[in-house]
Amino acid sequence: MIQQIRPETERVRVVGGRAADPNADRAAVDAALRVAVGESTPVVRAWKPHRHVAFGRRDAREEGYDRARSAAEEHGYRPIERSVGGRAVAYSGTTVAFAAAIPTPDPRSGIGARYDAATSGVVRALRTLGVPARRGEPDAAFCPGEHSVQAHGKIAGIAQRVRRDAALVSGIVITTDHEAIAAVLDPIYEALGVPFDPDSVGSVARSGSTAAPDPVVDALLDAFCSGLKRDPIDVTSLLDDG
Repeated sequence: MIQQIRPETERVRVVGGRAADPNADRAAVDAALRVAVGESTPVVRAWKPHRHVAFGRRDAREEGYDRARSAAEEHGYRPIERSVGGRAVAYSGTTVAFAAAIPTPDPRSGIGARYDAATSGVVRALRTLGVPARRGEPDAAFCPGEHSVQAHGKIAGIAQRVRRDAALVSGIVITTDHEAIAAVLDPIYEALGVPFDPDSVGSVARSGSTAAPDPVVDALLDAFCSGLKRDPIDVTSLLDDG
């Protein structure tokens, strides 16, 4: 994926590990952006976030937002509000998140190319695990968006944010727990007044693959970092340096 949009790239920093809590994990993503810009080198991370529900800015403006947060807590998920758009996403503890921080002098000119490369990378990674992944999503899916991947339900969603000197392409892959994720998102989306079909939630397991979260992490890193020298950095060091 990285070489597809930055053919001149020869090396990439790969972040390992999980931070102490969801907020620290999000701080690590911001730190990855700073490292990417400071070293003029892409930084890629794939990990298993702590159990929580991430609400977007649009969610926070809805009349039923407080009820949605309460629904998350009642199901044992910590509610977190992220600073970007999109709708609520649940991380069960087996959900895999990924992020690629890519330095670029003109990030807005390559938005479409980065989305295309990332979506292709996720599809390719999942297919290596026996998942019949393809682009798109079913109707009334969680966090609806154009850049999604499905196989017996929505498995992955991809987002992007740009700043003056870099772009961040990120997303999630549901590995197992699709029923549990549907169960917590159903009352949340009802409170927010957003259409949602619990049966639209897919997973690697639901598609018939036996791959656990760790093989999904490895497959994503292979797809995103193919052909590049990987320089590892632990998430704790990343936060300390940031």
